Amino acid sequence: MQFLIRNYLKLLYLLALAGPIMMLIVRLWIARVFWASGLVSISDWGNTIYLFTHEFSVPVLSPWLAAVSSTTFELACPVLLTIGLAARLATLPLLAMTAVINFTYDNNIEHAYWAMLLGMILFYGPGKLSVDYWINKRYAKA
Repeated sequence: MQFLIRNYLKLLYLLALAGPIMMLIVRLWIARVFWASGLVSISDWGNTIYLFTHEFSVPVLSPWLAAVSSTTFELACPVLLTIGLAARLATLPLLAMTAVINFTYDNNIEHAYWAMLLGMILFYGPGKLSVDYWINKRYAKA
């Protein structure tokens, strides 16, 4: 029995070592999703404005403001997620965009996956392989 417990504890230790790599993968994966969308938006701005005017019904915002703000968030937040700087803050507009997309345009299970990954970053932080971690380690009070 002691053999099993010892090996189980070794396995847990190895998995804990891999945790920061997994959080980096999560950040990179979700950043790629939004970055690609932002690149599509700026590649044909006229089409983006058309879509926000006629296809995407964003509540409260004008189509032009919705297009500008969503494209800005799609291009800025993935950079922050990639390097892990203000990562928790960067998840908030992406979560809001995911909700708006899901409830006003395309109800798709993939959006729930995006929300879960963004929620992991929001609630658990970006992990040890991030600028946020190093800032916190350097400047946090004991």
